[in-house]
Amino acid sequence: MKGKFTLTELLTAVVVLAVIAAIALPMWRTHQLRLRRDDAAEALRAVQTAQDEYFGKHARYADEAQLRASAPQAMPGNAMSIAGYYRLTLQKSDDDLTYSAVARAVPLEDVPSDTRCVELRIDQNGRRYAVDSEGVDRSADCWR
Repeated sequence: MKGKFTLTELLTAVVVLAVIAAIALPMWRTHQLRLRRDDAAEALRAVQTAQDEYFGKHARYADEAQLRASAPQAMPGNAMSIAGYYRLTLQKSDDDLTYSAVARAVPLEDVPSDTRCVELRIDQNGRRYAVDSEGVDRSADCWR
């Protein structure tokens, strides 16, 4: 009987694989969401750095068009984060002395969207904010 498996052995192997999958899949999803959030945070830090440089030269913050012209790597023409998971926008005050850079999650067809960290923001003072799909503050969870 070498090389043959009993039904009990086969079912045991299937159960073990199912348990491993039940543990691994949620962990993989959490990891993927963290990678996406890191994409947003990296893009916002690049905007913040470009804004600081612009302010140093012009004594005011740039709008989106000015930032694209002076630092296209920070605010690309397609206004997307590096990996493309977040759309970038820039909100600036009328006096050009304050701004808020926003990264909003882009829904993707093949992967469930991140409802916990839908929007991440950073302002001219480096304050970080984040909200979920209901508008609840999730700054501590999303900016790790």
